[in-house]
Parts: sequence; structure tokens; C-alpha cells
Amino acid sequence: MSRSCELTGKGVQSGNNVSHANNKTKRKFLPNLCNVTLISDALGQRFRLRVSAAALRSVEHRGGLDAFLVKADENELSMRARLLRRQIVKKAAEAAAA
Repeated sequence: MSRSCELTGKGVQSGNNVSHANNKTKRKFLPNLCNVTLISDALGQRFRLRVSAAALRSVEHRGGLDAFLVKADENELSMRARLLRRQIVKKAAEAAAA
């Protein structure tokens, strides 16, 4: 399982530990990933996603999973999230047509 957020694409960054003597050694900055279950209002289902804490706050701020995915750029989303986004857009188009 990769260490990246399924919604925002936030992943591992690299950098240096810098000591008081200014010695530099490589280190990794890991994203704060959480396993969460989010509910899609349009589809009426629950989805388990591995999401960063910052993305979880963004989902809440935008008004839920559906609103977040519709507004999100498809290049940043994981394959599962892209599929979910397409299903939500399709369901919304069907509801608007009816």
C-alpha cells in the first residue's frame, strides 16, 4: 500500500535532519494518513479510503465526499476515487435530467 492520500495525492517528501553542528542526514516526511469511512449521499453507500488529515478537513469544509470529488482535479485522485467521482457525476446528471 502506497503512502499517499487517495483524495489529494499528498505523499512522502524527503529532506534533511540538520544537527546543531550542521550535519545533514536524509530523512522522510510522511503524510498523516488515516483509514476513514466516508458516506456518499448521491450513491447512498459507504467507502473506506486512506486519506490525510488535511484532506479529511477539506472534505468536511466542502460539504461532504460528493462535493469534494466533484470539485477535485481528476489527476490528483487515486484510481478508486476517480471511479467514485465518475459514478457520482453520472448519478447527479441522471437526477438533473429526471
